[in-house]
Amino acid sequence: MTYAGDLTPEEAWKILTEDPTSVLVDCRTQAEWSYVGVPDLSGLAKKTVFVEWVSFPDGARNSDFVGELRAAGVADDQQVVFLCRSGHRSIGAAEAATADGVAKAYNVLDGFEGAIDPAGHRGVVGWKATGLPWRQS
Repeated sequence: MTYAGDLTPEEAWKILTEDPTSVLVDCRTQAEWSYVGVPDLSGLAKKTVFVEWVSFPDGARNSDFVGELRAAGVADDQQVVFLCRSGHRSIGAAEAATADGVAKAYNVLDGFEGAIDPAGHRGVVGWKATGLPWRQS
């Protein structure tokens, strides 16, 4: 594994709750933030950092991902929790952050709304399904 590890949504929430310097980075696309919803950390007096890992609709990797992460204030000594739709893109984001010096970069398993279930739907697992705070934009 080339990043600090995988966390369940509940484990991610625990880090965000207990470590005042921890950061949540939502690495989905602008379209996902706008139409699906976003994590809401206002109850923790924190703001989610939004940096796209890939662009929509072409899916091209954001070549300045780490630069945008750093511009948002992410530092090497913070615990950084990466969240995408289903927990796959956020692995790449955690790996890129780790390669740039972030020692505690984590991936959230099942992401914001999970993989597609046998019925062809999302939302059975993940941040939202777990009941963690989120809001529609």
